[in-house]
Amino acid sequence: MGRPGSRYDEIGRSYTNTRRQDPRIAAQILDAVGSGTVVNLGAGSGNYEPDDRPVVAVEPSPQMIRHRPGGSAPVVRGTAESLPFPDRAFDVAMAVLTIHHWSDPAAGLDEMARVASRQVVFYFEQRVSHRFWALDYFPGARSLPTETASPGEQFLRHHLDVVEVRPVPVPRDCIDGFGLAFWARPEAYLDPEVQAGMSLLAMLSDEERREGSDRLRADLESGAWERRHGHLLHQDTFDGGYRIAIATGRRAHASAPEVARP
Repeated sequence: MGRPGSRYDEIGRSYTNTRRQDPRIAAQILDAVGSGTVVNLGAGSGNYEPDDRPVVAVEPSPQMIRHRPGGSAPVVRGTAESLPFPDRAFDVAMAVLTIHHWSDPAAGLDEMARVASRQVVFYFEQRVSHRFWALDYFPGARSLPTETASPGEQFLRHHLDVVEVRPVPVPRDCIDGFGLAFWARPEAYLDPEVQAGMSLLAMLSDEERREGSDRLRADLESGAWERRHGHLLHQDTFDGGYRIAIATGRRAHASAPEVARP
């Protein structure tokens, strides 16, 4: 996978132009986080960190750390798999759309359970997200290590004592440009800046992005996209497989099915 954070040193160059906190998703994450002190793992630019309580961010990428705005929570450069904190140093450990990038998700989840009494993980279910129409234009994205090895609910339940899993529907006008955010705005997937801030597309080769963009552009111009997917234009939200898992520690006596490491 390269050195920790190297992936987002590249993706992060235009990250803050297209990746911003969506207040509707933020409300769901913050409700799950609840009260108390927080450590945010794979924190990136800190879009979904609480701003009304003590927070410490952990982020391996210097590029992403530079994108953190002034006045944001203090940040420690490090990885989820090896946290420099004592046991139960925080009330809550949170991770937002990051566990599929960890080199060892099981170790990272164990660390979350070690340093905090509660864990909140915002993740995606591959079995749902891989049915998304945009991946028909960019099929190589389904084979990326971060996609084939993405931990889902079953993996989380084997490693953490998960007490609740909440679906997070994506609003039609979502302002955080993650992978499925533009489900009803297909032209956005032609924008190089959107592609650069979305790991799903940013990690493809230039040729794959160009060929996929050409296919999508042709279908938009011919009306083929609308004939296949026009029903989406009448929806207010979309289930792209995004979920919030809430847990209360490490699951005892569990042997988890391994996921391949990216």
